[in-house]
Amino acid sequence: MMADGMPKGYRFLPDPDEIAAAVLKRPTWAVLALILAIELFTQEHYKKSIEPDANLSALFKDLFLFHLKEETTHAIMDELEWPREDSKLTPVERDSSVRELIGLVADVDGILQKQSAEDVDYFLSHCRRRFSDDEIHRIKKRVLGAYRWQYIFSGVEHPRFKTLLEKLTTDEQRQRINSALATLS
Repeated sequence: MMADGMPKGYRFLPDPDEIAAAVLKRPTWAVLALILAIELFTQEHYKKSIEPDANLSALFKDLFLFHLKEETTHAIMDELEWPREDSKLTPVERDSSVRELIGLVADVDGILQKQSAEDVDYFLSHCRRRFSDDEIHRIKKRVLGAYRWQYIFSGVEHPRFKTLLEKLTTDEQRQRINSALATLS
């Protein structure tokens, strides 16, 4: 949507329909975990970047405040639904769901890697200054890190997510999740 107001050439690479289809092929347990993390990072985005910014218009802030309230309701429902779904699983099914959650996060990271590189290339093509190869490498690394923080870590490191994950998984399963996340940071 923003591309219309930007200089020519901006591309948003992910196809939302393809992503939705791929996510919905995963076990419900893994999807609920991912959705809860997304709802929590949406709330964190508001609290850390929109709410404290005195330079934003009141209307803009109000719009996102009501979005936060909606996401809060969704998160509460997911915090009830995820344990309900968990109660239906055998230990083997839960272990498989943990593996699928790790796969979902890896898929999200793959999207972030491609889009962050595309966004940096777009920036570089419109920037009035030239950057060295080392500077370009550092810019790409920092943008990917920022995207990972926003779209993965601010959700999975949220206290509410961590508390619920601890209740629903074994130490060994959490270790696998943490090991997979460590490769991204």
